Amino acid sequence: MTLDSLRPYISGFLDPFVRAFDRLGMGPDGVSVIAGIMAIAAGVAFYLGGVASPVWYVGAGFLVFLNGWLDIVDGALAREQGVSSPAGDLLDHVLDRYADIVMIGGLAAGIGDYWLGFLAVTGVVMTSYLGTQAQAVGLDRVYGGLVGRADRLAIIGIVGFLAYPLESFELGGYGPIGLLLLFLAVVGHLTALQRFTYARKALAAE
Repeated sequence: MTLDSLRPYISGFLDPFVRAFDRLGMGPDGVSVIAGIMAIAAGVAFYLGGVASPVWYVGAGFLVFLNGWLDIVDGALAREQGVSSPAGDLLDHVLDRYADIVMIGGLAAGIGDYWLGFLAVTGVVMTSYLGTQAQAVGLDRVYGGLVGRADRLAIIGIVGFLAYPLESFELGGYGPIGLLLLFLAVVGHLTALQRFTYARKALAAE
């Protein structure tokens, strides 16, 4: 299960956004920064959803989807402008990791469950780390596993939209946000383990 594999099939939907940013004179680094700002705003909205009003979760869900979409657009824009570079890739990955941390931090702080938030964010960060670490040791970058970043953003965004109408829902003592963090914690670490196992086997076969 990974939506990352669908990226080649959505290029047609990206073209209007790529052309718009190009006409504005904006490069891919600028789009990456805007995506990062959307992630920060999503983290704040998730926090407010827990401590102020659950209606903030809806705004957070929208911001998560916007972050994910811009994260795809920046790569397409780099290719369109012919400016793809290791420096741009580095910036994109650093901002993506901060985006993951801020969004999950907002989710956890909003419901006051910092231990579950810690487990979730470490699972997410280790998943992404092992995807790029495989490339660092000579393999292709690994996007596979149970849940990739695109899947994760889609799930977080959907739960954000649903958390407001389902605010009273509970399962095993966890509400929608708690269940989301539990999911991210368990599946994140399982995905990281999958990627580690794949990389080890691939290196041993060389």
